[in-house]
Amino acid sequence: MNLANRHGIVTGAGQGIGQALAVAFAAQGGHLLLVGRTEKTLKETAQLVESAGGTAEVLAQDLSAPGAVDAVVRAVESWDVVDLLVNNAGNVRAGRLELSSDDDVRSMIDLNLTAPVLLTQALLPHLRASGADAGSVVLNISSSIALVAMPFYAVYAATKTGLAAFGESLRRELHGTGVHVATVYPGATDTAMMTSNNAGWETSSVADVVADVMAALAEGAHEINVTPQSERDMQQLNANDPLAVDAAIVPSLDDFEAGVRDHRSI
Repeated sequence: MNLANRHGIVTGAGQGIGQALAVAFAAQGGHLLLVGRTEKTLKETAQLVESAGGTAEVLAQDLSAPGAVDAVVRAVESWDVVDLLVNNAGNVRAGRLELSSDDDVRSMIDLNLTAPVLLTQALLPHLRASGADAGSVVLNISSSIALVAMPFYAVYAATKTGLAAFGESLRRELHGTGVHVATVYPGATDTAMMTSNNAGWETSSVADVVADVMAALAEGAHEINVTPQSERDMQQLNANDPLAVDAAIVPSLDDFEAGVRDHRSI
């Protein structure tokens, strides 16, 4: 797949994986609408995009807020081409389900799942039209937790698994239309989102994750697993014998809860 000169939207573009993906597409001549909650960090990403050889517009929006999706669509209505959508924006709150607030539950569902579904739905006419010749890309950033749902992440796991299933279903729905739907499964990545996690997980660098994503996407991949190799055995075991994963996790459950209970990016 040719990723050069893409015109599209990157959500959660102010930092982390979203920022790095924006820069990666910029290095191939991309023109991007950078969407996120904080204008200051979006402008910083825009500078990186321009330094990398791309161009950028900035839209500060909370995608879970009413009217946000419409604002994104309005921002690209004048574009001749919209052939890229990166659904990256997300948040997390770990901890026991019965101790989770209703607001935290809704915040994860609204941003991690509802927002990308509605944004993709709204932009599909543009993506279809632009994909007729060179092909459009919808890139959904899920999580390794969609492959192995860890305790104390019940709601986050539900949203990221839902996003993965959304991508799989949509990929089949759009077969032959020129819209390429791909799902990325990052493991723990060295971003600001992980600073409050004290579980001792092995983390990957943002640069390595994004390099792997771009290489896989260029090869036409649909399911892009960029988790560390150390996690792959557990993923395979979970696919074949999930109760064995339960047995492996339970002995350290209290320590694991202590390590993740403050993990919060909301």
